[in-house]
Amino acid sequence: MTNQIKIAVIGVGRWGVHLLRNFLAHPQVDVVAVLDPHPERLAAVKQQFDLDTNVVLTTQWEDLKKVPGLTGVAIATPATTHYPLIKDALQQGYHVLAEKPLTLDPVECRELCQLADQHHLILMVDHTYLFHPAVEQGKTVVQAGKLGDLRYGYATRTHLGPVRQDVDALWDLAIHDIAIFNAWLGQIPVKVQATGTVWLQGQGNHSPFQGLADLVWLTLTYPDGFQAYIHLCWLNPDKQRRLGIVGSLGSLIFDEMSRSSPLTLLHGEFEQQGNQFIPVNQRQIVLELEPGEPLGRVCSCFVVSILNNTSSEVSSGWVGTELVEILAALTVSLEQGGQPIFLDKHSQP
Repeated sequence: MTNQIKIAVIGVGRWGVHLLRNFLAHPQVDVVAVLDPHPERLAAVKQQFDLDTNVVLTTQWEDLKKVPGLTGVAIATPATTHYPLIKDALQQGYHVLAEKPLTLDPVECRELCQLADQHHLILMVDHTYLFHPAVEQGKTVVQAGKLGDLRYGYATRTHLGPVRQDVDALWDLAIHDIAIFNAWLGQIPVKVQATGTVWLQGQGNHSPFQGLADLVWLTLTYPDGFQAYIHLCWLNPDKQRRLGIVGSLGSLIFDEMSRSSPLTLLHGEFEQQGNQFIPVNQRQIVLELEPGEPLGRVCSCFVVSILNNTSSEVSSGWVGTELVEILAALTVSLEQGGQPIFLDKHSQP
């Protein structure tokens, strides 16, 4: 089965070019159009991928509506543009794969999900980490109870730039780790807290939360009382991509920077002897992972969802909406200096 689905890629910047590469390589996809407001990017991808002359290259959204038989669009544009683009695409009858976050507003997210449902269209969000082999395997380990009673989680996502001028470190970085914790735990937080610091883009002597926070600390509290602590900073040359969950029988560590052992199960527990607690059963297991590029898995999932007319349980628009609701609540907490914000409802109908 070849070229059954006609897809257009919208935005071929740093991330969009990888979406284009994966869809061009997919045997059931015919990339029929590429849209980008910068003509030089269109020229670059035409040369890089030796695109067929039949592929429409355009800077105008309206031109896509003239492409016959267009089935779906992959949108990799700034988040501020997502809502009008996705809404119009759904109204045109196109299935949509959108770069994360779905939008910056939970109300807009819910509206788009409802619109997709009404038109029986696929709306999927590119939460790439949810398709990472280490995250998939980690979910299996956690939910199989191999860590014993879960105690707490922690994550660090730091690097030196890029410094965004449209969103703070919270919106730029947090969604990845929140998505992983939610997937591993099979739960959504009921309470969130955030504190932050601004160094680079503050506003005079006003509250630092009126600027764009360079450093953010998050606490997520889940329905069963489990708490996860997340450290985010784009002003730290110590680049880390590390997430862990600690249980009574050991810890599970996802270290993206470790090529040899990205997912490690550390066994270890305490044995009480009198009034002393002695570490026992300590050993380390590097877990084997299935090969495969996470973004390639995202694109394949989008294709399968269209062919089967079934939304992805892993990264549907509703999953994206839940994550945006969490980020919005964290923003309120950040603006209030770390006050706890409760989330007492689920976004899905």
